Amino acid sequence: MSITIYHNPACGTSRKVLGLLRDSGAEFTIIEYLKTPPGRNDLVSLIGRMGMQPRDVLRRQGTPYDELNLSNPALTDDQLIDAMMAHPILINRPIVVSPLGVKLCRPAESVLDLLPLRPAQ
Repeated sequence: MSITIYHNPACGTSRKVLGLLRDSGAEFTIIEYLKTPPGRNDLVSLIGRMGMQPRDVLRRQGTPYDELNLSNPALTDDQLIDAMMAHPILINRPIVVSPLGVKLCRPAESVLDLLPLRPAQ
């Protein structure tokens, strides 16, 4: 089973999800998305596969969200994606991709729905 986590090591929730993945014994790939951001098409695909809208994936805390006026309801999805491409820190995390689905894993325990086997308790 191929699993990918879009991870930020500075994020406590992302580190917790990574720990749950490790505890599960599943094989996975880590993408530190601030160093290697997804391309535009990949980001749009991830958002769509999560069943979310670009605005739902925007991170506010510790980002240029306010400075870029991203709360403006007149901004289009394309404009929000443009902002995430220019400032990957705006992409909320962690996003986990598995054959069982794609999720923004907040809270961290929501990653368990994407694992073939749950970690030992």
